Amino acid sequence: MTEIEHSFKARLAGVADAVEAQLAALLAPGTLPGEIARPERLMEAMRYVALGGGKRLRPFLVVETAALLGAPGEGALRAACAVELVHCYSLVHDDLPAMDDDDLRRGRPTTHRAFDEATAILAGDALLTLAFDVLADGATDPDGAVRAGLVLTLARGSGAGGMAGGQMLDLAAEGRFEAAPRALVPEEIRRLQAMKTGALLAGSVAMGAILGRADAGQRAALDAYGLALGAAFQVADDILDVEASAEEMGKATAKDAGAGKATLVSALGLEAARAEAHALAEAAVAALSDFGPAAERLREAARFTVGRRS
Repeated sequence: MTEIEHSFKARLAGVADAVEAQLAALLAPGTLPGEIARPERLMEAMRYVALGGGKRLRPFLVVETAALLGAPGEGALRAACAVELVHCYSLVHDDLPAMDDDDLRRGRPTTHRAFDEATAILAGDALLTLAFDVLADGATDPDGAVRAGLVLTLARGSGAGGMAGGQMLDLAAEGRFEAAPRALVPEEIRRLQAMKTGALLAGSVAMGAILGRADAGQRAALDAYGLALGAAFQVADDILDVEASAEEMGKATAKDAGAGKATLVSALGLEAARAEAHALAEAAVAALSDFGPAAERLREAARFTVGRRS
């Protein structure tokens, strides 16, 4: 492992620890002003989902982008937690029998298996709602326009034109609403993946840019980076579904082909998909050329995205 790789992994772990502590505080049983009560079972399920697992790559992108632009601190950490809350909600709902019907997530029973389907649905709903609560709070940033920008960016990345819409396109491609799956051409798959996975990753970078008051040129470069990294992440995920073991992934693998999912591995073949993932990672790295050495951790995040084993 090179010194740069070691530094990146240490920083990724450090951000993950800070996010874990902040999430634990946000998911404490005590009520906030305006709340009536926090049901014990609901809070237990929310903590089950959000604490103790995951690489926290999305929060890392928020924190590191904000830091690159001179905006470290509690606000960036809170915004990072908001992104992670949305990500965790999406995992709970994706795992449900009506969606991907998974039994394992991060090496543990999925939320609907550990609790029940109704509790899992409500836990996901509450995690999603809490994310926007966190962003709207003045503790995240004293500037209301910045907070509004954060809310808008996360909403666009996770809603009908982003993550939720991408999941709908994914289900349609599986043939959920027709007699049989429909084969998608590579460009359709890239659009689906840009919504389902890429939008929240790109949105994480954009939120860091908002917190850091990026100028137009900086924002354009960071947007290009986020879009390329998000695309690379999903292609790498598709490759891992073919190559990695369930133990490495902490969940069932080799499910995409059986479910008829549209992936670039199925459309292009494994080696062509691998080449595309690496090309996208290099495009993300190149997008940061004007930032110099200060952006090295973000560059390493792009390389990590396609080199990971889970």
